[in-house]
Amino acid sequence: MTPVFDRRRFLRYSALTGAVLGGAATLAACGDDAAESSGGSRADGSKFGAVAIQLSWLKNIEFAGEYFADSRGYFRDAGFGAVDLIAGGAASTSVEAGLDTGKVWLGLSAPQTTAPAILEGLPAKIVATTFQKNPFCIVSSAGKPIGSPQEMKGRKIGVQDTNQLIFNALLAANDMKPSDVTIVPAQYDPTPLANGEVDGWVSYVTNEPITLAAKGFPNANFLFADYNLPLVAETLTVLQSTIDDERDKLKAFLAAEIKGWKDAVADPAESARLAVEVYGKDQNLDLAEQTQEATAQNGLVVSADTAANGLLTMTDRLVEQNIAALRTAKIDITADQLFDLSVLREVYAENPGLKQ
Repeated sequence: MTPVFDRRRFLRYSALTGAVLGGAATLAACGDDAAESSGGSRADGSKFGAVAIQLSWLKNIEFAGEYFADSRGYFRDAGFGAVDLIAGGAASTSVEAGLDTGKVWLGLSAPQTTAPAILEGLPAKIVATTFQKNPFCIVSSAGKPIGSPQEMKGRKIGVQDTNQLIFNALLAANDMKPSDVTIVPAQYDPTPLANGEVDGWVSYVTNEPITLAAKGFPNANFLFADYNLPLVAETLTVLQSTIDDERDKLKAFLAAEIKGWKDAVADPAESARLAVEVYGKDQNLDLAEQTQEATAQNGLVVSADTAANGLLTMTDRLVEQNIAALRTAKIDITADQLFDLSVLREVYAENPGLKQ
């Protein structure tokens, strides 16, 4: 199948260059090909060998759970010889394309990115979600705050090209049209907002509001998720063949992920240190800022539902809300086409202590 997912660039969710992907594929393939006939162990002595995991963005605080799972040996203890966490970037190939070519085993993406790829023929499913709410928001000046979609009317809003579709979905979900606002093409640096060139800015609630405040720009924001667009984010996506043929391997990975995210939620300061000093050390991240972002991020990861059912889970109601939200974005897909949460349910049934 040719990976031509023309509608995939809905968000900033993306991965990395083909060259890096190729190296990841080699790593994953070596682990698979090295299986020994006795006991199914790998040449490195592990049960499952090495896998390549494609992150949705650059190595910042967004992936704290993966950092903990890796650094504290949860992946290793689960049977993996190595888990290669591959950073993404704004101009790179999508997670879905990486899965399609077999160059990654699992990727972190989003429903509005994965659903079109599935509709175009990719045999994949979302098996878990890190964020119960997507982090997209409109940030504005505290002096001229925009507190709701309706308050955007007649205002200038900076919108990045890759976020245009989800912004339009926000408008549609709130009975608005693109002509109700003045859309200003933007990049990711929110300086135009700070300079007063625009009134609002599409951003992550865990990022730009914090960085702007740190630079002396008081601001306000509202979440897309709180205004009729309750999409989840940082979804764990795999090929259908992984669910069918490597179920135990996937369950082992998910169990390690849960342990990692439990640690990340419990210790934002260490989450930030891992991002700044270890996994994202080439990003010149600020420790204080990343600590604030880690704390804010917990509000997206943890909810009353995760307290009852465990991290990374989705309730039936949340699934239904996501399908409805996608329909608002003119993406018509069923829950069974997009989600398979049975593997995660088995993980919690077999490891009830993970909920604690």
